[in-house]
Amino acid sequence: MDSPILSVQQFGKSYDGHVAVTDLSFSVYSGQILGVIGPNGAGKTTTMRAISGILPATSGELSVCGLNVEDHPVEVKRQLAYVPDDPQLFHQLTVADHLAFTASVYGLSNSDAMAEKLLHDFQLYEKRNTPAKDLSRGMRQKLAICCAWLYDPKAMLFDEPLTGLDPSGIRTLKQSIRHKADSGSAVLISSHLLAMVEDICTHILMLNEGKAAFFGTTQQLKDQFQNQQGSISLEDIFFLATEGRSAEDAEYAEQHDGPSFAMTAK
Repeated sequence: MDSPILSVQQFGKSYDGHVAVTDLSFSVYSGQILGVIGPNGAGKTTTMRAISGILPATSGELSVCGLNVEDHPVEVKRQLAYVPDDPQLFHQLTVADHLAFTASVYGLSNSDAMAEKLLHDFQLYEKRNTPAKDLSRGMRQKLAICCAWLYDPKAMLFDEPLTGLDPSGIRTLKQSIRHKADSGSAVLISSHLLAMVEDICTHILMLNEGKAAFFGTTQQLKDQFQNQQGSISLEDIFFLATEGRSAEDAEYAEQHDGPSFAMTAK
């Protein structure tokens, strides 16, 4: 098998004595879409920020396209795009300015045609001269995605990518993620929208209190629980794995007692 595009080996991260992630290992190969799921505080965002080089790892080794994240930070960032759940844009720059700036940073030539196509695909073309400060939450998310797609990275990380997107934007993003994976990229998506994860992801990483509760293909996850429960949704699997109860039981408890998670928050 080819080398993985994303490799996380025995990764650990602690904050002032609090262990956020411990002994986490997984790999994502070309063409794979990995969904990272787990309740709040499970370590999803911490792991993605560490892979992106934003947070230093306390222990373990992280690599992108064979490059160690700590040893080759600039080279890694050329191969990777990270879109957080609330992208921080330049308020005074227009939509078009952001794409031009991205092209300049990554040394792209002849990127105008791709930038225009992305703006049309994500329905931002009419807003191309609008400053980021005047965009809606969903439009800012779309712009961040367009900037990430522009330089065609081999590894793509999305933290709650559907936040604020309208139905058209959701469909376009899902189609583009599938297309990028089919073209050989590796994609990592952290999301609480389990139906979307089940629909688009080839593999699942389930985190529980900073540890991997499961890592494998989506079908392997279903098979593991179907042996015990019969036909079952990813939502039911999530609650059974994290709380030992079904989605119906969890919904009933939330309606009568408020939300209750077995995991502790950060």
